[in-house]
Amino acid sequence: MEAGICYIKPEYLVTEANGSSDTINTENSETNKRKREDGEDKAGGNKKWDKKERKRGQNKNRPVFKDERYSHLCHSLIDGTGGEPCSLANCRYVHDLDAFLAAKGEDLGPKCYVYTTKGYCARGVSCRFSKAHTSEQGRNLKREDYDDKAPPTTFNGVSSEIQVRLRKHEYDFSRSKELIKLAEKLRDVRKQIEQKKKDGKQEQSVGTIEEKQSETSEKLDGEQQIDSKEPVTQDNPPVATEASTGCAIDDSPVGRDADQKPAVDFREKLVLSPLTTLGNLPFRRICKEFGADITCGEMACAQPLLKGMGQEWALTKRHQSEDVFGVQLCGNNPNMLNQAAQVIHETAQADFIDLNIGCPIDLIYQQGGGSALMRRTNILELTVRSCAVLSDRLPFTVKMRTGIYADKSVAHELLPLVEEWGASAVTLHGRSREQRYTKHANWNYIEECAAKAKRMPVIGNGDILSYEDYVERRTLAPHVSSVMIGRGALIKPWIFQEIKEKQAWSPSSSQRYEMLQKFSNYGLEHWGSDTKGVETTRRFLLEWQSFLYRYIPEALQTAPPQKINARPQKYRGRDEMETLMSSGNAADWVKLSESLLGRVPDGFSFVPKHKANAF
Repeated sequence: MEAGICYIKPEYLVTEANGSSDTINTENSETNKRKREDGEDKAGGNKKWDKKERKRGQNKNRPVFKDERYSHLCHSLIDGTGGEPCSLANCRYVHDLDAFLAAKGEDLGPKCYVYTTKGYCARGVSCRFSKAHTSEQGRNLKREDYDDKAPPTTFNGVSSEIQVRLRKHEYDFSRSKELIKLAEKLRDVRKQIEQKKKDGKQEQSVGTIEEKQSETSEKLDGEQQIDSKEPVTQDNPPVATEASTGCAIDDSPVGRDADQKPAVDFREKLVLSPLTTLGNLPFRRICKEFGADITCGEMACAQPLLKGMGQEWALTKRHQSEDVFGVQLCGNNPNMLNQAAQVIHETAQADFIDLNIGCPIDLIYQQGGGSALMRRTNILELTVRSCAVLSDRLPFTVKMRTGIYADKSVAHELLPLVEEWGASAVTLHGRSREQRYTKHANWNYIEECAAKAKRMPVIGNGDILSYEDYVERRTLAPHVSSVMIGRGALIKPWIFQEIKEKQAWSPSSSQRYEMLQKFSNYGLEHWGSDTKGVETTRRFLLEWQSFLYRYIPEALQTAPPQKINARPQKYRGRDEMETLMSSGNAADWVKLSESLLGRVPDGFSFVPKHKANAF
């Protein structure tokens, strides 16, 4: 593991003389633990690379808290008694309002963020702040200025109608199937050309095949235009038949493509990486406020999307503040990936679609998806070719790693091919799948790959935690068009602000606490302010805290800025809150969450999903 030491000023160091604290980073014990996990020999210092004994990746057996039935109140009672009775004979939810309110417990605070900002809380009496918007009779209130016709602030997801059609296989994917067939023909023609050149055949024969390839390519590009007998206008919108839901709307001036934005400009932008689990909508809102230019949703798998699974479709949701937003797909089958891209294009509001071929997760890789696609070039070609021509206003991008193995990089070979196949941009993470996050990102190799691109923007990704890191990487890789930030944004969400202002910002503990409060409010707005929503917000807050605690204030360091893989010496903050925020103990993170979201339920325990073993 390439992890250095971040040296702390002597006055903040914790030594044996001045004691220790439960809320102090246990650097020595953590380091020793990781040494044992990496198989380091205590006597000779030699590493025994036993993959079976190494612990890495995710805490798959972590306890996951599940709320009780009392947290689910029947919708007929959400606004209190006196409304329409429940019409379902076998309703699964609670109908005893008094018992529900007794089990719900005391309110978490005097103000409801949702009610304060919107004028109405849809969680009603089940809200954990319900006293702020219920009458003396127990009825849920609506403020006078509440506009029930106001446009939503969150978009995407899947409607019940589309969900049913996807599950019943009634969605029309004929266009997707045609694009796949044309992509297959183009791939076969390319193989013939390569074989002819390899066999040393006559140039005339090769030229004939190249003409055929050009014709097929033109036909594939022509599929972006949909002919119509009558011009489509506002008064004459396209009509979907009962049997055909998935109509192509590329050239329609109405619907989600009403504002025909030009293709996304990926040059000179600060891009927030699509982060599994941690890149949720409330976190992206925080990053947008700090200056992120482009955001992307969490990785969504194509197969569950096509099955209409609401949990997977939730990963495509977008907030109105995300002015440039993409949906990232993952899969192992070009047909599924193209169909998922089609249904997202036709039903969701997205500015681009990204294909993940760098995911290192074992389950994804073993099924042939993620980084496994870097060695399945035939499947990758079909996917990129077919998805890239789905719409001329919906750029298709690719995110990859240097390769699968640390000693065998292949991105320099794949990147020009992906550009040839039609990708609008490529993001290159400067590590292999095998390296995960335990080595420094290779920006020299990123530059080598970026120099091979003809016109396609290349976005560099890896190890940026400060403005100085940003300048250093851009200097090393002048051909890189933009920079994507992942772990750096998790540790320091204000890194986007630092880069744009070209100077470091060292927020106080109270300012960082206000940021956590803002995340909690955004979470309650997004996941709900009832018991289930509160605990969902708490879980994602705790997951984020497993990265936030790694931030070291500039004033405490002897030689700032902080490096992303450098572990700090054992230290104490300038005040109690700063010390608490620097703790690597999950119990301290729970204390922070309780100050924001109330006491945890009985029997609650938390183990972070990501081991984050590369500091």
